[in-house]
Amino acid sequence: MSLRLVDTHCHLSLPGFDDDLAAVLERARHAGVERILIPGIDLVTSRKAVELAEAHDDLFAAVGIHPHHADQADPAALQEIEALAHSPKVRAIGEIGLDFFRSPDSADRQLAALQAQLDLAARLQLPVVLHSRQALDTLLPLLDAWANLLPSPLQGRCGVLHAFAGDLPAAARATGSGFFLGAAGPVTYPSADALRATLAQVELDRLLIETDSPYLAPQAHRGQRNEPAYVRWVATALGQLTEQPTESVTEALRANAARLFAWDHGNDNAGLC
Repeated sequence: MSLRLVDTHCHLSLPGFDDDLAAVLERARHAGVERILIPGIDLVTSRKAVELAEAHDDLFAAVGIHPHHADQADPAALQEIEALAHSPKVRAIGEIGLDFFRSPDSADRQLAALQAQLDLAARLQLPVVLHSRQALDTLLPLLDAWANLLPSPLQGRCGVLHAFAGDLPAAARATGSGFFLGAAGPVTYPSADALRATLAQVELDRLLIETDSPYLAPQAHRGQRNEPAYVRWVATALGQLTEQPTESVTEALRANAARLFAWDHGNDNAGLC
């Protein structure tokens, strides 16, 4: 079965891909992956994401400071993130967000870094790529308020909650504010019945697929380094959930990603609307 796929969250700018990136990209393209978004998590990986995206037609970048690195989000760093975001291959601000699981003691710093980068995204009219772990109760009200003030080009395409793991009320609140939900490898795990039940009730036009490579490998490759070619397992799982042909589902998912990241409308940020 030949599928046309996208990977909307893949950390190719991390050192774990340095030794075989060309082979990883070849396998992805052979598997039918036509677009890949590379999110930064700090300045180093944001720079690398832009460098890779500018070198390959099918790669795109997001730039931002992850909540694990919130202490790096000083004015100079945020100024550089803004400068990087002016590349025509940058299609989002991210990966940004909140993580109260690994870093609960840095909540204030995380919130400040998140707000600064939400403000930047609104100013540049770019969507956001969001990380949330044990933080949805805090994050969703912030996103509601932010989305309500966005300019019209971002209405309905505010961003994505990547590797979404929340419940149905959280999913409904996020999608109602104009966000997409990213489905990743966990949707294939035998223990993920609750996640599958939630995603099965989300409208298809609000879903994206991703790998979060090198993390969250799908069940067929559990324990291995994840890579973008494996996004087909996520697409197949969503096809099963929606009880639709996988080819039809992947076409819809490709259209969702193109709508959010505007990567089928030329290489000019001015065309994002």
